[in-house]
Amino acid sequence: MKTLIATLLLALLAGCATPPSGPQYDHTYTAKGQSSRARFLVLHYTVGDKLSSIKTLTEQEVSAHYLVTDDPTPVIYNLVDEKNAAWHAGNSSWKNFTQLNNSSIGIEIVNPGWKNTPQGRVYAPFAPSQINALIPLVRDIVTRHHIAPENVLGHSDIAPLRKQDPGPMFPWRQLAAAGLVAWPDAARVAAVTPILQAQLPDVAWYQKKLATWGYGLVQSGNLDEQTRTVLSAFQMKYRPANIDGLPDLETAALLEALTNPRGPLPQVLPAPVITTPVLPPPAPAEPLPVPTPAPTPEPTPEPPLPTTPPTGPTAIPATPPTPIQQ
Repeated sequence: MKTLIATLLLALLAGCATPPSGPQYDHTYTAKGQSSRARFLVLHYTVGDKLSSIKTLTEQEVSAHYLVTDDPTPVIYNLVDEKNAAWHAGNSSWKNFTQLNNSSIGIEIVNPGWKNTPQGRVYAPFAPSQINALIPLVRDIVTRHHIAPENVLGHSDIAPLRKQDPGPMFPWRQLAAAGLVAWPDAARVAAVTPILQAQLPDVAWYQKKLATWGYGLVQSGNLDEQTRTVLSAFQMKYRPANIDGLPDLETAALLEALTNPRGPLPQVLPAPVITTPVLPPPAPAEPLPVPTPAPTPEPTPEPPLPTTPPTGPTAIPATPPTPIQQ
């Protein structure tokens, strides 16, 4: 009897169950031809404290996939699922890609950014505990999405004309030592430095190298404002001790080592030698002919003056013109 009642109850419950809505999917098979949508990892600073950063990244239009706090033991908040695009990159480009929100993962780090002082702009440092928490996060992301080290970038790399984060105080070299960021080989830099020192490249060379590495800038051939700004962004990452944006020897060597890490060393054309042509000696000048003086004519005698003054009308002297009044 109990078995019968239990069977009836199960049948009743099955009849009352609501069938699942929407289409049903069979996940038996998985396609081989696929890859992650994430090609880039972009790092930022928040320009704010923990509470203001959380408020901005959760209640406003801007967002990021992760937020690393500045607590003594930093907390890592996952604010946007990695399968979705976060709104952190804005108008941006790297190599042949633009609008990188759709192809990147963004990490914000709580940091006040910079402030102006009488000594100039001063950037805030990052706590070592933040970097220690950040490195495993970056490693996990780039491993799962197969993001290349040269595509681990700062906001200042993908939008150099309008952004400076994460700034020159961010320890890029520490991430490079962990194998997460592309870095110029020191031996290669040392090898190309004397070659470039013999004849420093022109501005067009720097612009071409910056574009080859990935930066977006107009190839103007002039040391204009946009070129100095992009050079400064490059220096923030690879030579933070001097970010003046000038095309100097050290910047040239770093660019050459990054863009040509294993190829033949650059060939510098020798400076043109200016020589003065040797002219043949002039031919001796022939003596000029001495002109023969012309004979002097005999003077013609003047007629004698009249003794009686001439008659006729008296000449009236001309009146000087009157000036035009203004």
